[in-house]
This record gives sequence, C-alpha cells and structure tokens, in this order.
Amino acid sequence: MTEVEAVAMIELRECASDADYEAWRSVRLAVEPNERTASVAEIRERIAREPERLYVVADGGAGAGFCGRSDLGHASAMVLVRPEARGRGVGTALLTALLDHARALAYSRAGAHVDGADTRSLAFAARHGFEEFDRQIEMVRTFDGPTPEPSPFTGIDFATIAERPELLEAAYPIACQGYSDLKLATGSVTVTLEEWLREEATLPEGSFVALAAGEVVGYGGLTAWPDDATRAEHGLTVVRRDWRRRGLATALKTRELAWASRAGLREVVTWTQRGNEALQGVNRRLGYSTRSVSVSVWKTIS
Repeated sequence: MTEVEAVAMIELRECASDADYEAWRSVRLAVEPNERTASVAEIRERIAREPERLYVVADGGAGAGFCGRSDLGHASAMVLVRPEARGRGVGTALLTALLDHARALAYSRAGAHVDGADTRSLAFAARHGFEEFDRQIEMVRTFDGPTPEPSPFTGIDFATIAERPELLEAAYPIACQGYSDLKLATGSVTVTLEEWLREEATLPEGSFVALAAGEVVGYGGLTAWPDDATRAEHGLTVVRRDWRRRGLATALKTRELAWASRAGLREVVTWTQRGNEALQGVNRRLGYSTRSVSVSVWKTIS
C-alpha cells in the first residue's frame, strides 16, 4: 500500500461533543505529558471567541490535530500521533486536513512546534516542507523542600493580584512593553487587554505586582494547570524599562516560588525564546533547569 492509499484510509472526525474534546485531550496528554493542555471548558470558551479553530481526532484516538490562529499572525497547526500509531499515515492525514483548513481561512503560511529531541518528528516536518525559524526553551523548577522567603526590595512594595485585583489591568501597559521587547524571529507579539485579563494570573495568590511610589513597575504571573493542582506555568514576567537590571525580575520570581512552595506545588514551568538569555540566566540562578527545546517551524501554503 502506498502512503497516499494509507492516508486515504485514515478516518478523521471533527470534534463537536465534550467526549470528542476529551478524546482530543487524551491524545495530547499521552503525546505531550509535560505540556499544559486546556480543559474542555477552556477549549469551548476559546472556540466561542474564535469559531474558525479546528480540533480533529484520527482513527479512534490514534492521533489528533489542531488548527487556529497563532499569536504571530499565521495559521498554527498541531499534529499529535501516539507513538504506537506512527508510520501508518496518521500524521500526514492530519496535517493535510489542517493545512486545507488554513488555506480555506486564507492563511498564506502555517507554523508548528516540534520537540527538538524528537528526530522523527523533525524529519516529518522537513519532509512536508517546514523550515525552522525560532526555538523556545522550556525550563522547570521543582520543589523538594521549603523555599526561603524573599528578602525586602528597597523602594518597592509587592502585592498579589488576589489582594488587589485591579493591579492586573494596571500592569497591562508594562506588559505591552514586555511583549514589544521580546526577541522573536518574526517580530513582536500583540496581546489585547481582553486576552491579558482573561489569560494571565489565573493563580492570583501567586501572581505579584511590584509598585514604586504606587506605580506599577513590574509583574510576574502564575497560571493554573488543568487537572493538576501541583503544577503551574509562569505567565509573563516583565519589568518597566527604567527599572530593569536592578534585580526586580529576580525579586518577583522569588516571591512566586515562595508562594508555590507554601501552596504545595511540585513544579512550575516557564518558556523563554531563543535570544532571551538574560531571563534564562535569572531562572538558572533560581534553580530552574532546561527540560526541553521546542523548534518553531513554518511553511508557505498559498
């Protein structure tokens, strides 16, 4: 049987019911167990805002796929195939359907992320015409005992979003500074105020704002991990430009880590871009280690 014939026999089902989305989640959790995977409620809420998002499941759960809009403006494609189902055309069938969907939405380029240690998936991406354009570094901080409480920081008061919820919106202007300063191969990320308020600080007790004379000069957020209260992911860590290189990012992170330790978390995860070695250095000094590297790839599809 040729690859074309094998692909033609793969049955794909677009997700519609909660059971479909749970099946999709189960594939991702099996293939990427260390990735934060949205709950069904989060998926449905996102689709309500972006109805063009597509979730599909292949051959009774052998694989799953996703297509939607990337924060960088191109189509984002995710192909997931269980290890035992690889080599049967499942990935090609999924990718074909996702790229067809992206073209139907008038995207001219599609991107994806591939585990840098997965040589087979990297070869699959290259075989289908994808080329690397960036890398993302995953770092993790585990807890095996109490974490020291942070020291005071001269001239700065710290408050959590739980204590003062209004500070999340007040931190948005410096968040925009941070996003514009990210060293990305494709330019800056744009996050709307609505997205910021919805997606940041979903663990408000562990999300901190730094204030100098009442003005927001720094922010460090933590977000909840669906289905596992012992894990969390860092949101944005940002310091106002005129307050950088004074140790404020470290002060914010030490407070997040102290809270996470008190709350009984076993690990927190953060992602940084290639080129952001300064923050990676901060993380390493605070006990983070690199767990994986994600290779960002893309191709022209028009």
